[in-house]
Amino acid sequence: MFHFDVKGAKIRVDEVEDLMNDESFWNDTESSQNTLRGLKQLKDKIQEYEDLEQLYEDIEILIEMGLEEPDEDIVNEVEESLKSFIEKYEQLRISTLLSEEYDNHNAIITLHAGAGGTEACDWVSMLYRMYNRWADDKGFKTEILDILPGEEAGIKSITAQISGDNAYGYLKSEKGVHRLVRISPFDSSGRRHTSFASCGVIPEIDDDTDIEVDEEELRIDTYRSSGAGGQHVNTTDSAVRITHIPTGLVVQCQNERSQHKNKERAMKMLKAKLFELRQEEQLDKIQGIRGEIKEIGFGSQIRSYVMHPYNMVKDHRTNAETGNVSAVMDGKIDLFMNAYLTSRMSAKYKEE
Repeated sequence: MFHFDVKGAKIRVDEVEDLMNDESFWNDTESSQNTLRGLKQLKDKIQEYEDLEQLYEDIEILIEMGLEEPDEDIVNEVEESLKSFIEKYEQLRISTLLSEEYDNHNAIITLHAGAGGTEACDWVSMLYRMYNRWADDKGFKTEILDILPGEEAGIKSITAQISGDNAYGYLKSEKGVHRLVRISPFDSSGRRHTSFASCGVIPEIDDDTDIEVDEEELRIDTYRSSGAGGQHVNTTDSAVRITHIPTGLVVQCQNERSQHKNKERAMKMLKAKLFELRQEEQLDKIQGIRGEIKEIGFGSQIRSYVMHPYNMVKDHRTNAETGNVSAVMDGKIDLFMNAYLTSRMSAKYKEE
């Protein structure tokens, strides 16, 4: 299902541009920046639609030319143009599904190793590389906020912010447990291993959210960065861990050199997690903004990545699958994201 109100979008653009002419619009810097970001996204989507419309008209003209005067070059050009049209159409169609409240926000993604020991830690590092590659392909920025290396190899847990248009809208499809089946490089006997990692995704929430945090309900600890080296290691206790005592929620940040900045970012993460919790309570179910994250082990995976005895990646929620495991691990995961967003929207329309 594809619905994009181009006329309404253009009216909204005019309304925002009129607001920008009012001096008071610029008084609240953060609010004005958020509005400008939304305006850019709307303009980009209108431009995508108009480009798609123009491409469709160009194809019609080419087909008419080919019917009047058969030419192999024209046939080839029509085929290439149709392929491009279908790709661009699909991209725009999927982007119209990102209409929920925080879809256009940046995303904070957290990966934790589950059952599988060192193999699971290696699996977390592979997943992080996959999401990093995906973000690069989209032109998004990835920034590590907190990292805990594995004892022997890989990563035990990592939290990163992925910034870009609709980052959260796309990445919310990744929430859950991811299962890997392969011959372990850490097993001298060459046996097949199954390991698990959980993926949590929350939207970056603005400071003006109505989530209130009582400082007296927080335990704030400082520690030294635990990265493997380079920019993630500090010689002072600048890293910050915040525990929200009533809920038991824990967030931590060690990316910034300044303890104050790390605390500021950790507080934003805490507010986002508290927002998740409130949404859960309101909806009275686990699904929704948080997604379904069960025990990190057998029977709880949303997706399986099989490298032995055959090659296949399959999403158990949508049945989307591919045999090109290496492409998936290089960040080509739009197939799964698009299938999830489509099924989610279909279910929403059925409920309505």
